Amino acid sequence: MISTPRIVGHRGAKANAPENTLAAFRRAHAEGATWVEFDAKLTKEGAVVIIHDELLDRTTNGKGPVAAHTLAEIRALDAGSWFGPAFAGERVPTLEEALALFLELGMGFNIEVKPCPGREAETARACCAVLERAWPKSAPAPVLSSFKRAALEAAREAAPAIARGYLAEELGKSWRAEVEALGCVAVHPGWKRLTRQQVRDIKEAGLRALVWTVNEPERARELVAWGVDSIITDAPGLIGGALAP
Repeated sequence: MISTPRIVGHRGAKANAPENTLAAFRRAHAEGATWVEFDAKLTKEGAVVIIHDELLDRTTNGKGPVAAHTLAEIRALDAGSWFGPAFAGERVPTLEEALALFLELGMGFNIEVKPCPGREAETARACCAVLERAWPKSAPAPVLSSFKRAALEAAREAAPAIARGYLAEELGKSWRAEVEALGCVAVHPGWKRLTRQQVRDIKEAGLRALVWTVNEPERARELVAWGVDSIITDAPGLIGGALAP
């Protein structure tokens, strides 16, 4: 069984820094988070970068599909000014850069494989290759999650020792069978339609429950009372403080 903390910063500390940047990961650490969650995609030539959208437009000063741009082109973009002038010049990080920062800060993480269409298996394999090359076995064991079955299947084949998480907006009737078929050790449901019984079922199955994206203290307290292991939140300082003894 993997170990995950009570609080996981969503895309770093998305409420207080530009998401999926090194600045956001540092902010999450400053707010007390020991883990973060972030999104991984591939550039045109197959390098792993940390960005959520298929298009560059929302979180950088670039335009067009991530998959149509090279690493050099993406690295030249500003990924911070859209959030605020204090973050001007922040870059889209590579997975290797993020791992180096996590080692420096002593942090763990959950990678969400967020592939562009048709690159599900390729993206998962690339993430696994970077992890196996650049993340020490002595460091906290990460979790690799995805909404895409093909990505989880590819990760299982490429690096079966890396823990996998089953991501879902809501848990359907077949979630347990799908989790078992994919060899996942964690379930990552959205909070809006999650029930106490589903949390009980997850725990009785010997799985960890990581719930996203929870930004309201009262809801976070309720979920923890239900038995949820980890709360993924845009505001780790706020929610961490609300859950403190």
